[in-house]
Amino acid sequence: MKKMLDTILVLDFGGQYCHLIARRIREFNVYSEIIHSDITLEELKEVRNKLNIKGLIFSGGPSSVYDKNAPTIDVHIMDIGVPVLGLCYGHQLISHLSGGKVKKGIKQEYGIAYVTITKPIGVLKGLNDKEKVWMSHGDTVQELPDDYEALAFSENCPVAAFRHKEQPIYGLQWHPEVLHTEHGEKVLRNFVFEVCGCKPNWKPFSIVDERIDEIKTIVGNNKAIIALSGGIDSSTAAIIASKALGQNLIAVFVDHGFMRKGEPEFVKETFEKLGIKVTVINAGDRFFNRLKGVVEPEEKRRIIGNEFIRVFEEEAKKTGAEFLIQGTIYPDRIESGYRKHSDRIKSHHNVAGLPTEIKFRAILEPLRDLYKDEVRKLAKTLGLPGSITKRQPFPGPGLAARIIGEVTHKKVELARKADRIVSEEIEKAGLHEKLWQYFAVLTDTKTTGVKGDSRAYGYVVAVRVVESREAMTASFAKIPYEVLERISTRITNELPPVTRVVYDITHKPPATIEWE
Repeated sequence: MKKMLDTILVLDFGGQYCHLIARRIREFNVYSEIIHSDITLEELKEVRNKLNIKGLIFSGGPSSVYDKNAPTIDVHIMDIGVPVLGLCYGHQLISHLSGGKVKKGIKQEYGIAYVTITKPIGVLKGLNDKEKVWMSHGDTVQELPDDYEALAFSENCPVAAFRHKEQPIYGLQWHPEVLHTEHGEKVLRNFVFEVCGCKPNWKPFSIVDERIDEIKTIVGNNKAIIALSGGIDSSTAAIIASKALGQNLIAVFVDHGFMRKGEPEFVKETFEKLGIKVTVINAGDRFFNRLKGVVEPEEKRRIIGNEFIRVFEEEAKKTGAEFLIQGTIYPDRIESGYRKHSDRIKSHHNVAGLPTEIKFRAILEPLRDLYKDEVRKLAKTLGLPGSITKRQPFPGPGLAARIIGEVTHKKVELARKADRIVSEEIEKAGLHEKLWQYFAVLTDTKTTGVKGDSRAYGYVVAVRVVESREAMTASFAKIPYEVLERISTRITNELPPVTRVVYDITHKPPATIEWE
């Protein structure tokens, strides 16, 4: 079936948005696949025997083209007769391999920038003279080879876009796949449909049957534990696993002490109504003890990931389970830096936070290639209730990821109450259905305040509210001031140790959604 589909291949150079590129293309109903950047010409020819390749996109990446072990390509790949589009690092690499000059920029660009379009042709067809784009780079293309021409520039980037004068090869220094680029979708559409001539002849198919068969094949007649947190990801994974294994699936909810109020009871009741028996393990004391004195975020995540696995191993020993199933989704894996050339942004407790020695025969991740919004759609088709499908994301480490510095019982209780206040006020204002995530962060900063005509010296709570489509990128939400005022007033009134509330107005990138 795939052989008949027009396909765009994305070469992965380790960029944080690589899968976002493929995702955007699939939104056009055009099939896309990601391949490793060091694919050989012969390997690519084998792929062409299976897929109707209509174009190649070179992703961004954290490297400089002059780094000792910088990822590169077989230059003959650009001569296979299909259009090529380089983004960020891919843009620099095309120029570098073609004889152009790439140098350290006079000023690095990270965030919103404005480019001047000098030639609105090819992938830039239909764009304005000035375009708002998302940049994230240190190096820039300073000079192009003779057979290339510049199409755009910015204040700090003399060649922000280029094309080959005769072949359909393009480069963009900015990221059209990121939502902060105002007309990024138009740029990608131009490449996919105008330059590559693709037809929208692909539609996303359900992965359910495929994943059920995968679990059945690997687990067989053995038992498996599903790590159930009650979030949309693990809940969806639990339903798929239940269809595959039936009574051989053991759902385990670990209460590490950092959950939302009433979470264990909610999870147990919800899933037992769905026919999945849940074992709740109260492990709060062991997690608090392990985190005593720990302040570094990555170390927190490593400890929590390690303890999770140890609890599951202990339960597996009791029940005879040999496999572990997790609700890991793609953003978890990409931020944990699991790919060859990618940087680790932060270790997710269920990916890079896992210990190296694990007693399970295998860890299965049925949602590993999906984004959060795709999981939500899948959850609805599987019949999960709205109380699950409409839940906002909650980190695996729980409130421990929303407490800066050492995690203590006192801080957890403050974070839990502040989080509840934020949720109540956002939902009371009817804003929640348009938002991706909203929560409170207990910082390790203290400031002077005045309470009851007396000096107070207490914590600063940060409120984080974001809008997003897939969690790979996000924008801070422009919440009405009266809502923020109610949140601030309630937190400082109801939580005596808090003297100040601030609002986080940072996009992702450069920030992540969670603070730790």
